[in-house]
Amino acid sequence: MTSPQARHSDPITGILCLVAGLAVFSIQDVVVKLLSGTYAVHQVLAMRSLTALPLFLLFAWRDGGLGQLTTGNIGAMFLRGAVMFFAFTCYYLALASLPLATSVALYFTAPLFIMMLTVLMLGEPVGPTRWAAVAVGFAGTIVIVQPGATTFDLAVVLPILAAFFYAASQIVARRHAAAGNAVTFSFHANMAFLLGASLAGLFLGHGGFEGQSHPSLAFLLRPWTLPPLGDLLLMMLCGVVSATGSTLLAQAYRVASPPAVAPFEYSAIVWSVLNGYLFWGDLPAATTWAGIAIIVAAGLYVLTAERRIRPT
Repeated sequence: MTSPQARHSDPITGILCLVAGLAVFSIQDVVVKLLSGTYAVHQVLAMRSLTALPLFLLFAWRDGGLGQLTTGNIGAMFLRGAVMFFAFTCYYLALASLPLATSVALYFTAPLFIMMLTVLMLGEPVGPTRWAAVAVGFAGTIVIVQPGATTFDLAVVLPILAAFFYAASQIVARRHAAAGNAVTFSFHANMAFLLGASLAGLFLGHGGFEGQSHPSLAFLLRPWTLPPLGDLLLMMLCGVVSATGSTLLAQAYRVASPPAVAPFEYSAIVWSVLNGYLFWGDLPAATTWAGIAIIVAAGLYVLTAERRIRPT
């Protein structure tokens, strides 16, 4: 049973933390896409996690001391990190194959998954009109994916899987909000990332599966190599982004009800379109814009409904 303290909601703080975290993470999307044609995704994740580790230790030391990292429900925090590891791996693999804006647009199904899982896992009420908004949002996903198109790429499934796993991880954070603070949640998530990436590198990074033609498969099965200094610094930059962004996101979903903050996930579209155009000259197709508009409209309706129910 969730304690009253765990259910306390501060939507303004949650929204500000979420928007700031997504702005930081947009830097990582660019870096990962730049590296996806040369390195293995698990190598990038491992270096990211190693770089982030001392930063998380510093955050913990300044926010109550290192002792907090060994207290609380470590199992729940590590579980959230393991789920997030699958979310980020799927999302990074999508970046190797899809335009940046398309990957982010499909990932926008996360707030809709969050609302559904809020009902299933937290038991919070959701009325029929908000269920209709979910249906409309997923219709927007179909518009973007166009499963019957001759150019259909199965890689479009990856950001949708990432959205589902991400939603599940944030519900775990909300359900076990009293298990620890944002720093401890993020620290144990980072440890789960490091363990998952190391195991993936052990089984997949030896070079026995290289030679894949599909960009996402190649990114997954490519062997580990020694990067030059410039690429190594880019991987390490992902660690700095991870430490900062994940702490902000964890705090957002700890202090506020998931449906209250989730629609602000859509602020990432501004950065995805801008970065996609600046670095790769990509602009979303008309169908992608239409799908984004449908998904965002559905999410914003969920937000207005949430505000009517939770005005503070």
